[in-house]
Amino acid sequence: MFPSIIKSLVLTGFLSIAAAHAGHDHHNNDNIGQIPLSGPNEMPVIFNRPILQKDSYVPSFAGISTFAHLPYLQCWEEDANEDYDIAVIGAPYDIGVTFRTGARFGPSGIREGSKRIKGYNNELHINPFKSWAKAVDCGDIPFEPFDSEHAMSQIEAHAKYVLSRPARPTHSKINNGIPRLITLGGDHTILLPVLRAMREAHGRPISVIHFDSHLDTWAPEIYNVKAKGSKYNHGNPLYHASKEGLTTNGTSLHVGIRSSLYDKDDIARDEALGYRMIKANDIFTLGVEGISERIKEILGSPDGALVYLSIDIDVIDPSMAPATGTPETGGFLTREMRYILRSLYGYNIVGMDVVEVAPAYDTQAQLTTFLASDLIYETMSMMVKYGEEKQ
Repeated sequence: MFPSIIKSLVLTGFLSIAAAHAGHDHHNNDNIGQIPLSGPNEMPVIFNRPILQKDSYVPSFAGISTFAHLPYLQCWEEDANEDYDIAVIGAPYDIGVTFRTGARFGPSGIREGSKRIKGYNNELHINPFKSWAKAVDCGDIPFEPFDSEHAMSQIEAHAKYVLSRPARPTHSKINNGIPRLITLGGDHTILLPVLRAMREAHGRPISVIHFDSHLDTWAPEIYNVKAKGSKYNHGNPLYHASKEGLTTNGTSLHVGIRSSLYDKDDIARDEALGYRMIKANDIFTLGVEGISERIKEILGSPDGALVYLSIDIDVIDPSMAPATGTPETGGFLTREMRYILRSLYGYNIVGMDVVEVAPAYDTQAQLTTFLASDLIYETMSMMVKYGEEKQ
């Protein structure tokens, strides 16, 4: 008896399935798979055609590699007419290094490290990406990689062109309408052509805060540099900048110095060029607050001052920023550096660079490129907040 009952149940089940299948319209696709998916955007999906949503959330790991997902703008096109307030440019130049190469990959590495940067700066109380300022990434400067002097002139010309483009009307009362410039190095040689461009754009010398473990004021004649073009290297951009009248005398300074010198007269020669110095070891006696106050004492009043930040990543201890060509132990910690940077809010920071990032020497966790992008984010936040309060 039981086998016959089981056979009847199985047969009934098959007949039910067949009937349901026969009643289904294979050719009517209008309602196929129209299942709304719940989530923050509540974006409905139809299996055979996605419904696109223009403002859908893009994960930080996706998208093309511009700095912090900024819009890319071809700033050097002859017919370019789109305005901006902050321009990011890459200078993948490392012809001037004296030890390990690799800073030519700095711009791409920093952009890669910046993918997660977005949003509100909780310390400076501003979102630099959602304020009055329009920031763009202009890509990398094209230059001749085999001729240092020619490459320097190309970097200078492209930086001048970016600065010559008028900022948007909302920015016209600040810096006489000159955009702010953020440069991704590259070795520290690129500071010289950028400062030449800044000097011409603003019409006067700039106060430079130079964060570095090295002085970068080698005199070529003292160190017997005779080859054409080799007088420019990453160890002397601030020597040339002072000689050319690009930097202010007495209100430009080095912060974080700790490397050995060629001889005892290096410091005297540096002071004669108009620079002041704060050593890395001053952190033990002054603390971060004391160093911040000392920087502001040297800079003087913020009123009317034009300030440029040049950050060699080797100012940070190599345990936290190993990806650089000339590492020096005993540097600042990342939190100390960020605190010192933020303390400069209130000054008119017209430009900055982060240089000497050589991604090939980084950890698998990309600590150095993440740090470099964070320092730019902090500075960009200060630029935007300053402009917001001065409008």
